[in-house]
Amino acid sequence: MEQLIAFCRPGFETEAGRELTDTAAAQGVYGYFEPGNSQGFVIFNLPGPALADTLLARVSIHTLVFVRDWFVVLAGIPLPAADRVGAVIQGLKLAEAEFPACARVEIRLPENNSDPDLGNFARKWVSPLSRGLRGAGLLQPDPKAELPARLELLLLSFDRVIAGVSLADNRARFVSGIPRLRLPAAAPSRSALKLEEAWKVFLSPESELDYLGGGKQAVDLGAAPGGWTWQLVRQGMMVAAVDNGPMNSELMASGHVEHVEADGYQWRPRRGVDWMVCDIVDHPRRTAAMAVEWLNQKLCRYTVFNLKLPMKKRYDEWLICRDILEQGLGRTEMTFRIRARHLYHDREEITCFVERLD
Repeated sequence: MEQLIAFCRPGFETEAGRELTDTAAAQGVYGYFEPGNSQGFVIFNLPGPALADTLLARVSIHTLVFVRDWFVVLAGIPLPAADRVGAVIQGLKLAEAEFPACARVEIRLPENNSDPDLGNFARKWVSPLSRGLRGAGLLQPDPKAELPARLELLLLSFDRVIAGVSLADNRARFVSGIPRLRLPAAAPSRSALKLEEAWKVFLSPESELDYLGGGKQAVDLGAAPGGWTWQLVRQGMMVAAVDNGPMNSELMASGHVEHVEADGYQWRPRRGVDWMVCDIVDHPRRTAAMAVEWLNQKLCRYTVFNLKLPMKKRYDEWLICRDILEQGLGRTEMTFRIRARHLYHDREEITCFVERLD
């Protein structure tokens, strides 16, 4: 039996498990999941040798929506109070699975961990654990070596840890898919963090300037009070902020924003822009269909928008919206790339990024 640990937002374990099961089956890899108790991860079981390697070779983490990050399990290890470092070393040596060379270890906690003592212990444990693993030959001597794998420890409690390994070319950019972002005091609302996270998740660091720089034109639908508009302005963009509600006065004083008092679903620009963003919390299928119209009519080249999912059918609703996007954008000769992710700063919504490639 092989296992993967797949990380997600606490409370979305079933959606992550169903997505992983369906995605694996589409690649001829059949497994089943064990949802955690709202801990923000699922255990995915693969009843056969080398199936985890096969799955990771065929599926990129960047194509998944509810699964934010993952690693292959090597061993579940009980931790005694006396010598936890020694227990990890022994557990890894006794593990049947071989793993590639690693230069460093990452200690993760369940996202909903509420024990500050466990968090403090994890931070202090990294150094002695790394020394012990290197001394035992389980980590390479140079911690800065660029190796294709990283040793992973999911610390469930003071007395249990799950050890595994992740691959550099198929894991999240941020550990567990959680970027640590700070909200500047000048931001009009916390929603500003969602657009910043979306850019960090969907755009590579080396391509951000191409997508965001150069004085681009943007439209923010459902803009008030201006969290997403503020992010666009920070990139030097000129923004049409469309909303019947009031905009932040300091943001309007920037000279980069035109406030258009209109319904975001109905308003259209006279000419195409670079970016259309939309944080309207409404019917997700309507939002998906609107995005298709904007892209097919070349009203924008890039778009980021949120889809609010119904509580009891979140995964099913996403599949319907995905079909709306894929089928609608497939009606033209243009080529598009669609990505979606349940971001750390999302709640009951997921965030989509679509770009026109031609």
